Amino acid sequence: MATINAAEIRKIVVACDAGMGSSVMLASQLRKQLRKAGVTVEHSPVASVPADADVIVCHAGLADRVRSGNPDKPIVAVQVFLGDPAVTRLVAAVKDRGSIDV
Repeated sequence: MATINAAEIRKIVVACDAGMGSSVMLASQLRKQLRKAGVTVEHSPVASVPADADVIVCHAGLADRVRSGNPDKPIVAVQVFLGDPAVTRLVAAVKDRGSIDV
């Protein structure tokens, strides 16, 4: 597990391939929550995560695929896209400009 300085996060990418829409809703939710913190949030297919992502949020079932294509990026793996405690911790760390274990 790595610790990242949340104050350095400028871009979060929510990656998914399931097509159920919950990851798009999470990206929208994060955009609203982190707008004042100066963080950009994008949604992306797992195979097309932008190289300038600082953190990638994805479902735990996709984490290995995301990690293989982005070995140098911190990944926040969630069990559910909406209401997952890992996302809550990420948002709090960014807002508090603290650190987070990923």
